[in-house]
Parts: sequence; C-alpha cells; structure tokens
Amino acid sequence: MPRLTVTLLAVLFLTGCATTSGTPDERRGAIREMRTDVLNQLYARKSSARAELAAAPGYGVFSNANINVILASFGGGFGVIRDNQTGTDTYMKMGEVGVGLGAGVKDYRLVFVFHDAETMNDFVETGLSFGGQADAAAKAGDQGAAVGGEAVLDGVTVYQITESGLALQATVKGTKYWKDESLN
Repeated sequence: MPRLTVTLLAVLFLTGCATTSGTPDERRGAIREMRTDVLNQLYARKSSARAELAAAPGYGVFSNANINVILASFGGGFGVIRDNQTGTDTYMKMGEVGVGLGAGVKDYRLVFVFHDAETMNDFVETGLSFGGQADAAAKAGDQGAAVGGEAVLDGVTVYQITESGLALQATVKGTKYWKDESLN
C-alpha cells in the first residue's frame, strides 16, 4: 500500500509540474517567459553561452520536475525548441522514467544547444533520450547548492540549472520529448 500511495503522489506532483494553466496563448506566454528567465540565469553563470546559442541552428529550454523514490525515478515537464534559422518555436512536453538508487524531489531546467539542424529536427520529431544521471541537490531559491552542469552528447550541449529540491540519486533513465499538440 505505501508504494502505491507514493506512486500516486508522484504522478499527481508531476502532473501539476508538467503543465501550465490558462488558454493556449497564456500557456505559450508562460513558457516563453520561463525560457527568458532560464536563459538569463545561464548567461549569468556562463557568459559565452549567449554567443553559443546565437550561432547554433537552434536550442531548447525545458522546465522539469523529478521525484526519486528508492529504486524508481519519475519526471515530467514542458518546454520550447527555438529554430534560429526560421525563427519558429515548437512547444513540447516531456516525461521520464528511471531505475536506480536515490531519494528526493528536484525542480530543474535544461537548455539544449543543437549544433546541427538535423539533430534538432530529429529531436523535435522523435524526442527520445536514454542516459544516466548522478546528482545531488539541496537548494531552495538562492539558498543551498546543487551539482549539475554541462554535457556534450551527439551534437547537443546540455546545461542543467537546479531551481530547488533535495535529492541524492544515481539513475539510468529514459526520457521522451514530444510536441504539445494543443500549443503548436
């Protein structure tokens, strides 16, 4: 029974974190505002990222929440891919499931910098990602610290910015990104 309760709470938490409320225009506006805030945080931490994003064919910014309960990890979120060549935005959702040791809840942001248009288009159309994650976070607002950082994988640089959470985890996970049909 406790495992079922924790799973249901995790699903409810992630459902709340993975969506924004309001009309489609209001939701798109909230996602664009999140993108601006996250990029400003990234530029403050790594000033060279501004030129990197401007020179790239495109980039994506995602808001994610993750819960890790002993051997299972669940996550969900939303974001937007910006095609720098056409100036268009593609709004997306994401969900993740993983296995590994850990416990905690984490609210974090991801910035994907696509180094070629084909990789970006593949991400928008198929959006599947598998990988491992090991991190530690104890952060609320500006207080505390989190270990995250930067990774370069298959033509994509990924930056992680932890907003808040208390987590210690090492997981192998799969993440699915897909177009949000209600916003595109």
